[in-house]
Amino acid sequence: MKKKAKAKAKPAPAAKTAKKPSAKREPNVAKADPALFDPLTPGEVADALRTLAEDKRLATMAKVGRYRVIAAEPLVVKPPHELAGHRLARIVAYDYAADHTVDACVDLDESVVVHLELNKSQPMLSRDEEAMAIDIALSDPRVSEKLHMGEAPQATMHYWGRTPGDLSYARRSAAVVFGRTDGHASIVAVVDLLDLAVTQVVPAEQW
Repeated sequence: MKKKAKAKAKPAPAAKTAKKPSAKREPNVAKADPALFDPLTPGEVADALRTLAEDKRLATMAKVGRYRVIAAEPLVVKPPHELAGHRLARIVAYDYAADHTVDACVDLDESVVVHLELNKSQPMLSRDEEAMAIDIALSDPRVSEKLHMGEAPQATMHYWGRTPGDLSYARRSAAVVFGRTDGHASIVAVVDLLDLAVTQVVPAEQW
């Protein structure tokens, strides 16, 4: 009897080579409009504040009007963010009536608030707040009677009370340091920026 011929083994299929993922092109940040980094103009700041005032979430703040703008600066985002290429303004304000900070981003091209955060943080003092604190301190007789010739405001800083018993522990306050031009401090006046009054007058060495 003839032996049956053995069936030829089928060749193994060639292994498929994995395709390399196509490299994504990184956005060319160098092509961003340099004008987006320019400081905000007074008109742009006014537009941003008007847009904020028209936002329903800030209706009470706009109506009462007891707030200070702490910072107004341009904000630039990189592509592929949907706001890339837009003129954006970051506004930080302190609402005295609600005792909270407003941190917002306004799209000046579309006149719309694109980000809004309300929190209990305490931002730095604005220039207006510093000047106001100095004026309030100088007009208080408890301060003026302790000042000697040649003594004047040296520095104004944001201040928190050390203990819950201090009024400034929970209220926005400023500390105005008085002293001579040679740098020697004499007294510190704590100013409550909500009631616009001096709450403490302390010798500098006890501060």
